[in-house]
Amino acid sequence: MSSRRSVRSVPRLLRRVGRAARTTARPLGRAVTYTRWLHLLLGAAFAVVSGFVLPGYTDMTWTTWLQAVLIPTVPAAAIGLIPLMRRVEGLQAQLMLFPGPHARGGGRTARAPRISAAPSASWAERARTSLWVVVRLEAGCLTATLSLLCLPQFISLVAVAGGGSADEGAPLLWEPEGRWRALLLLPVPLVVLFGGVIVLGAGVAAAAGRLLGPSPAQRLAELEERTERLLERSRIAHELHDSIGHALSVAVVQAGAARTAGDPGFTERALAAIEETGRAALEDLERVLLILREPERPASARPALTEAERLLASARAAGAPVDASVTGAVDRLPGPVSRECYRMLQESLTNVVRHAGPVPVRVRIAVLDDRVELEVVNPLPAGDGGGSLGERGGSGLRGIRERAALLGGRAETGPVGGEWRVGARLPLRGPAGDRATGSVAGTGPPAPSGRPRWFGGGGGPVG
Repeated sequence: MSSRRSVRSVPRLLRRVGRAARTTARPLGRAVTYTRWLHLLLGAAFAVVSGFVLPGYTDMTWTTWLQAVLIPTVPAAAIGLIPLMRRVEGLQAQLMLFPGPHARGGGRTARAPRISAAPSASWAERARTSLWVVVRLEAGCLTATLSLLCLPQFISLVAVAGGGSADEGAPLLWEPEGRWRALLLLPVPLVVLFGGVIVLGAGVAAAAGRLLGPSPAQRLAELEERTERLLERSRIAHELHDSIGHALSVAVVQAGAARTAGDPGFTERALAAIEETGRAALEDLERVLLILREPERPASARPALTEAERLLASARAAGAPVDASVTGAVDRLPGPVSRECYRMLQESLTNVVRHAGPVPVRVRIAVLDDRVELEVVNPLPAGDGGGSLGERGGSGLRGIRERAALLGGRAETGPVGGEWRVGARLPLRGPAGDRATGSVAGTGPPAPSGRPRWFGGGGGPVG
């Protein structure tokens, strides 16, 4: 029974050995292994040149070999301090140390770190480049030593295995007795050589990622830039949601009302309202696309609260009586606050038209010395406690709260006493007590304070 189990286990053992051999030999089929080998040998070129220049190297011993490897590190480190050397070394590392289009089979399994290809911009980068040059020099010398030892040994073993003598290659470090022993020892120099090349290549690639890659400060700056890009994408998504969602909601309500009314006059007014709302939505869309196409375009190109007349007109055209009031100078609001207030008002009115229908709406804007308050109130639909309206508000209501939080304020949405209320409070003063202007403010010169012309219908603030 035990002999049968042993016989059955032989194929499994052979399969495991075969898989291990394929895994071990896989780097030999990758072009990046040989480009790294060449990169390492080029790193030893400086030591070879130094060996020809420095005197006393006619009789090479282990001591003189050690001197030939260590003495060039001082001028090599000094050369690494030259700013242009970081670009030279970075380009070589990108091309020869990491998988890419030139490295067959390597691009799928390995992810190369980002290597700098710019001159050193600081003394810290110069120091890291200098250390990299020294590391490359020493690793190259070790690789050259392996190559000079192992390749001649392989040639000598081939000569002995073929019936010749070791004199045809190089003196053997160990003398095999007979052709068959030489044949068995034939793979040893190649295993040592390629194993050393693979290990040293992986080591210098890891060192390049740390010494020629971005510094911690650069990584932090890149992370902050990436975060800013993600926030910008999120903001643009909010812009499109608010503007296109508002236009579509008004158009759907107007089209439905015109279809059921059966009044040619009403239908004509509804079509005019749809046309006006669509034109305004196209203008908003064009503004957002301009920001995408021209990232340097100032944010002031976006609509501000002073342009909210069309929002109120759209809501009124949809059948919702809007009673709006304002206190304070809206024209003097900081650019970021004015633009975000516009979007909050737009989303609030869209939510009313879409989910509550043509119900009365009260809008209140209060610009105070240190804050601006926005409030939009409408009756809840019959039999609705506000829960379904809040759920259907979806990302729009969440976007209102996010906009307020980004400006250091807060917003609340929900049912209050049979009415649906959206309230936001945004600060106008920064931590130092200065009036917030925003990095992208651009609402133009201050206009005279007073009640803007687009707030009509019912005087006085809404409590």
